[in-house]
Amino acid sequence: MAGTDTVLAQHTPTRGRQGAGFRPDIEGLRAIAVGLVLVYHAGVDQLSGGFVGVDIFFVLSGFLITGLLVRELERSGRVSLSRFYARRAKRLLPATALTLIASALLTWAFIPVTQWRAFGGDIVSAALYVVNWRLADRSVDYLAEGTGASPVQHFWSLAVEEQYYIVWPLLLVLVGLVVRRTRLRVRPTMAVALALIVVPSLVWSVHLTSTQPAVAFFVTTTRLWELGIGAAVAIGAAWWVRVPARVAALAGWAGLAAILASALLFSSATPWPGSAALVPTLGTAAVIVAGFRAAGPARLLALRPLVWIGGMSYSLYLWHWPLVVAATFAAGGELGAKVGLLVTAASVVPAWLSLRLVENPVRFSTWVAAKARRALTVGLACTLVGVLAGVALLLAVPQGPPPPPDTRPEDPRTLVGAEVIQDGGPQAGAPRDTVRFMTPAPTDAVDDVPEAYDRECQVDSDGSEPRACAWGDPDGTLDVAVVGDSKMLQWTSALDEIGRSEGWRVTTWTKSACAFADVVQTQGGKPYESCVAWNDAVLAELTAAPPDVLVTSQRATSAMPPDGGDSSSEAMSAGIERRWQEVAALGTRVVVLLDNPAPPDEVYECVAEHLETLTACAFDRDDAVRSSAASEQLAAATALGDAVGVVDMTPWVCPTTRCAPVIGDVLVYRQGSHLTDTYVRSTVAMLRSELIDAIGATAPTEES
Repeated sequence: MAGTDTVLAQHTPTRGRQGAGFRPDIEGLRAIAVGLVLVYHAGVDQLSGGFVGVDIFFVLSGFLITGLLVRELERSGRVSLSRFYARRAKRLLPATALTLIASALLTWAFIPVTQWRAFGGDIVSAALYVVNWRLADRSVDYLAEGTGASPVQHFWSLAVEEQYYIVWPLLLVLVGLVVRRTRLRVRPTMAVALALIVVPSLVWSVHLTSTQPAVAFFVTTTRLWELGIGAAVAIGAAWWVRVPARVAALAGWAGLAAILASALLFSSATPWPGSAALVPTLGTAAVIVAGFRAAGPARLLALRPLVWIGGMSYSLYLWHWPLVVAATFAAGGELGAKVGLLVTAASVVPAWLSLRLVENPVRFSTWVAAKARRALTVGLACTLVGVLAGVALLLAVPQGPPPPPDTRPEDPRTLVGAEVIQDGGPQAGAPRDTVRFMTPAPTDAVDDVPEAYDRECQVDSDGSEPRACAWGDPDGTLDVAVVGDSKMLQWTSALDEIGRSEGWRVTTWTKSACAFADVVQTQGGKPYESCVAWNDAVLAELTAAPPDVLVTSQRATSAMPPDGGDSSSEAMSAGIERRWQEVAALGTRVVVLLDNPAPPDEVYECVAEHLETLTACAFDRDDAVRSSAASEQLAAATALGDAVGVVDMTPWVCPTTRCAPVIGDVLVYRQGSHLTDTYVRSTVAMLRSELIDAIGATAPTEES
């Protein structure tokens, strides 16, 4: 989207005047694009595909920027990279810096401190125009599930454009060399160069959207073809002016209809971008082509209100999203369409002020325009300001109370944790308002995870190929298979230590949000097919080499019944039972590690806000147990009787009627109902005893 403003700046020789080459219909298209995005982000369900506004911007940007470059190449036979980047720097970066400063301040004022580190990093990435890759990594990072919507998430599309405009001008420099040496025509040669970008990008987009849709949405490689469509329209400008007016009008109206149909009929469930994005992008291209003959919707799009909004679209896009995110956090949840519309409408005020007081003064400054070096210096300064805004937010992240010098352990992971319950009884783990110190700090909770994540032992939601990781004693006499989702993986550190001390060879197979059960789970309202495939593959691994013991746990509480219909807990229990029967038939002892109590809210966020009143973050144990998967697991275990051993760690996680957020100076929970690795490590002695009892005669004795 940013590129459209850059080129229009070249087409507007005097401030506020429409000069030669100015296309008011383009401004109208920009107004439609930003309007779709704003209404979609406001939460209006009827516009479920409003995100296509970004795709419209990609096409417009490719068209306008390429039009500028091709004319320069035809005029002089070369492209001046310094002038090109200077124009972009002075147009885009002052507004970017101002928005990033505001985003940092809004985060500091309205967003929980537990999010500051992630969002500070996002702001730095946005200032450097690489945030789309950071968001792509986060989209498939199970550990990032507790991270809310970033106030600079919308910068992903700007990052895509800027990365495109590193590659495309460089390619055109080569085109210029070829043209000068071979006397080939500029536009056909550019078309060939463009095809080298568009075709592979489109093919890759379709592929990656089908295999890793969360990643495909953000990465540059799946979006280059959209900008390329706009570039192709610019290259073909000489042909479009000769299109019959009636044909152009028909194409324009059909294109506008395609855009509106996309916004109304597509939704977040539509694989995107992929082939579906051809509808709004080709529709946009058709509308642009019609504008060459001032035909079709060109007059409608040239209406003054649309032109005014289009002229401010870059500012609106920058400002609306940080306000929506801040308002959402301040409200403690979803805003609702009415409030969302009010917030997005309010973004007109800072957008207009930014345009008048920051963007235009720099954009139209004769001193800045006099030398490319000056514009590039201004751009560099603005980039540094944006980076510093993110760094300032990172430095502002508070820490929990540090341990006094006389009690600070050499290894923070040796803190007491659950051991206080073993030594002092259940009341030692009761909620209390203050602690001497705390580890991990609530702002570090999301990073307090087992080593298994660094070893990439957990299969993500898209994968179906089992990934085995070895723990414990490699020369041990008891084979223990550990299978389940992240609620099983959270115990890896303790199981590793127990395995080494008891002579157990421990092998983990885990997959994100996937229970080890003969059922079809759902994810995002759709059957979780990769979970089914992973289950079958893991069962095949166990069948090929049956372990002595299977230890399993899970978070999922419901699944679809075999004959279809709505998901239910009964279907999940039945599926668990069937899977355990299959494993038990191999001669393997099955042990279920009951799901730990599930808190109603993010405990670590509450703790960060209530360091002096921690009891405000306590929650009811019975409710938490009911919210966990323990009842489904117990139902299956009861049905199978003595064939299944049961381990319940609830007394060591929540020993009283109200669950404490901090026990033995250790923070108990990280994201959702996951336990911090520090707390899990503190349960080793208790878990060892419980497991040995549940395994029974299968476990080797010292005499054996």
